[in-house]
Amino acid sequence: MSKHRILVIEDQEDVRENISELLELSNYDVSNASNGKDGVKKALSSPPDLILCDIMMPEMDGYEVLYLLSKNPETASLPFIFLTAKAEKSDFRKGMNMGADDYITKPFEEMELLGAIERRLKKYKELSSVSEIDQLVQYAAKYQNVEDLERERKSQSFKKKDIIYREGDFGNFVYKIQKGKIKTYHINEDGKEFIHDIRKEGDFLGEQSVIQDTARTEFAEAMEDTELMLIPKDDFQELIFKNREISGQFIKMLSNNLSQREKELMEMAYNTVRKRTADSLIKLYETYSSDNEKVTVDVSRADLAGMVGTATESVIRILSEFKKDQWIEINGSAISILEPEKIKSVKF
Repeated sequence: MSKHRILVIEDQEDVRENISELLELSNYDVSNASNGKDGVKKALSSPPDLILCDIMMPEMDGYEVLYLLSKNPETASLPFIFLTAKAEKSDFRKGMNMGADDYITKPFEEMELLGAIERRLKKYKELSSVSEIDQLVQYAAKYQNVEDLERERKSQSFKKKDIIYREGDFGNFVYKIQKGKIKTYHINEDGKEFIHDIRKEGDFLGEQSVIQDTARTEFAEAMEDTELMLIPKDDFQELIFKNREISGQFIKMLSNNLSQREKELMEMAYNTVRKRTADSLIKLYETYSSDNEKVTVDVSRADLAGMVGTATESVIRILSEFKKDQWIEINGSAISILEPEKIKSVKF
């Protein structure tokens, strides 16, 4: 099992050496920096698992170190503990408001420092295992009480094909889907839809533009009768950005979502229509799947064509082939997926 890597940024040599010795004896892999500038360089070149940083240092103080690392997606969510001889409340408040995870005054007890490190590493491990934005919001509930965020919120109902919001709108709400399914899509210059996601019950909707505080970058439309909980923008932002680790993880996820979107566009450009149709069916299968062996998806051929990025007639032809192979059943607009593994195996 690999050791956790800790970066100690401390300008006093004797203090730095004592901390490093304690951490090494506690089975941590330790690297050191004698000033803030050197610490930032080391953190960016090889991000550690946790940073211990003094505040009053030459060249660059601890506040500047935290600020610069918070701007980089690779280091924004790293656990960060301030070490300082200054114990005034104003200094404590400034450090925590900037996003520090803990604040330990010197001199400190060895177990106090080791306990703080262990708690932060455990929390960061839990956070790092979260892979979806909606899961991250639920994770935040453990520390920021999402029940209060959702309590007594207004709900709004939408009929099938109702528009939830349009590209270019400025959102005042994040939505949580209580019932139904929502498609998010773009419209190209020819007026054709490209569906890039389908959200289901329990998912959040419209969170990306609220987090980035920008206009909506997509359309959202109800695929069936839907009920949404409305969470005001300010309340949602407070939940997310009150905790530096969570906000840093959001930065990573938004970057990953952009990479995934680019990947989908590349696949649309180079994969065959048959392959893209198979991938879209699997995406629907995973969205609609439950404990039932057979998953049935009620989706219009126009919507499916919007996911595939092709003409409706082409999708109908490919579905007929899959039906002939007995991979799916078709009953009106409903598609029952019988052989998901065989559909996944389609290469061209």
